[in-house]
Amino acid sequence: MAAVGLATAACGEPPGEGGGGGQANGESDFVPCMVTDEGGPDDKSFNQTSYKGLLDAAEEGITAKPRLAESNAASDYEPNVDQMVKADCGLIVTVGFLLADATKQAAEANPEEKFAIVDFLYTDKSGKPTPIDNVKPLVFNTHEAAFLAGYLAAAQSKTGKVATWGGAKIPTVTIFMDGFYDGVQHYNKEKNKNVQVLGWNKKTQDGQFVGDFSNANKAKQISENLLNDGADIIMPVAGPIGESAAVAAKEQGDALIIWVDTDGYESLSKYKDIILTSVVKGMDVAVKDAAAEAAEGNFSNEPFIGTLENEGVSIAPYHDFEDEISDETKQEIDQLREQIISGELKVESDAAF
Repeated sequence: MAAVGLATAACGEPPGEGGGGGQANGESDFVPCMVTDEGGPDDKSFNQTSYKGLLDAAEEGITAKPRLAESNAASDYEPNVDQMVKADCGLIVTVGFLLADATKQAAEANPEEKFAIVDFLYTDKSGKPTPIDNVKPLVFNTHEAAFLAGYLAAAQSKTGKVATWGGAKIPTVTIFMDGFYDGVQHYNKEKNKNVQVLGWNKKTQDGQFVGDFSNANKAKQISENLLNDGADIIMPVAGPIGESAAVAAKEQGDALIIWVDTDGYESLSKYKDIILTSVVKGMDVAVKDAAAEAAEGNFSNEPFIGTLENEGVSIAPYHDFEDEISDETKQEIDQLREQIISGELKVESDAAF
């Protein structure tokens, strides 16, 4: 991961794939800004997907070229957000659950500034939303899509064991794991099978976690342990260090992974031959739409909640595994999607929005 100095990121060319998009015919002087979590704008996961939303807005002439501050550690959150406040931003987008406190502090101290935060909804201790006038939450019920991925994993497993593990144990990670776990259990119930889930128990909320999103060595060790315990499909929920699961699976030779946040077949293409599918969060679209609303003078602090119904979450195409997944399984997954959307099938997580 290439570190980006704060001053350079705030004032110079934004790094990352796409080179900062571009401003179409100088049509907009509205400057959106972003503060990433650890992993940066090329993490092949949630930072990169969120940043793509600002690049797309600039490419389409909706906004000017975005400014970026990359966080390499938790200690960077507050100064990075403060730097963006000083950088004449039309909208400051912060990426990740862990930036919630720094975002709230800056928003309340600077009520004239507009913010959007990916993956956090402010609530009181009872779970009741406590909106901040100048902060728009962009959150996603990924357990709905992860349920479909868990069902698929159970159907495709040859060993009868699948696995998931997380980076930090925070709600925006465990919500994926809850959905995956429940999808496997639903497969077992429908097919009278006993596919096991290693690495997470929804009932006890206990499982395997690295503790952060930066320790790739520990991530690989967890992956190897799960593979050695018999899992042949793993879903890492860990941003950039999720790649460690792909490395371990590739070395194992007969294991697959399910990627998260973005379509790993495209973002992690060197491992596309072992990516069964991905649980996708439409963060790029949500961020672009939030930037467009703010640029047009229509900023709202009303939360965006991504679901299967509004296509804010989904599972990616099966790509190279299209012919290896039975028509029966594909049809069942399509039916489950419709049942979740209609409410016929209740998919739940304590971390849901």
